[in-house]
Amino acid sequence: MDLFLQNFMNIPSLMRIYPLLLQGLELTVLLALVSLPLSILSGLSVAILYSFGGLRSRRAVIIMIDFLRSFPVLVLLILIYYSLPFFGLTLGSFTAVVAALVINNTGYFGEIFRAGLESIPKGQHEAAAALGLHRFKAMILIILPQAIRKVVAPLASNSLELVKATSIAALVSLPELLRSARVAQEQTYNPTPLTAAAVIFFIMLWPFSHWVSRMERKAIIGRNER
Repeated sequence: MDLFLQNFMNIPSLMRIYPLLLQGLELTVLLALVSLPLSILSGLSVAILYSFGGLRSRRAVIIMIDFLRSFPVLVLLILIYYSLPFFGLTLGSFTAVVAALVINNTGYFGEIFRAGLESIPKGQHEAAAALGLHRFKAMILIILPQAIRKVVAPLASNSLELVKATSIAALVSLPELLRSARVAQEQTYNPTPLTAAAVIFFIMLWPFSHWVSRMERKAIIGRNER
């Protein structure tokens, strides 16, 4: 037990490197705060484009969503950060990570919003038209609020996955939490920083994960009661 504590819960080592971990945590939170709203807005735009499009444009949107969802975010980051400079476009590490996260999650959020919009009965659209509302105004004021209420659980679940995915920043040497923990491990010759990073991730994400699970269970119960 003493050997375990010395290797994985070494308090002197932790006290030496905790500022590095806090710096990494700050960057992880910043990546999430920037990437998440952009991904949601991008996905919502794709879903609305699908709703207003004709048959061909809808097929194009479906193909795009499937393509983005099947493309690993890690591969996207490699292509953006290491390949674009050959075409004359060089992005910084932070921008490249945000771009990879947003592009990848546009597909996921787009499919979630599309499914939500498709679940609204046609009668709602007809009622809005009968009231004289323009199609776009009806979408914003009537259809979209109902759709969002139906997909809150999957939206929250995918948001949680996006926060976890910020760890890909370590690939381009961006000092997010995991990267900072690895640097700290090299400085202390001890895995305690990695243990601390894991604990920080758990403390940060578990309450949100628990909330998401409760919403998903309520959604399942609600569907079964209908």
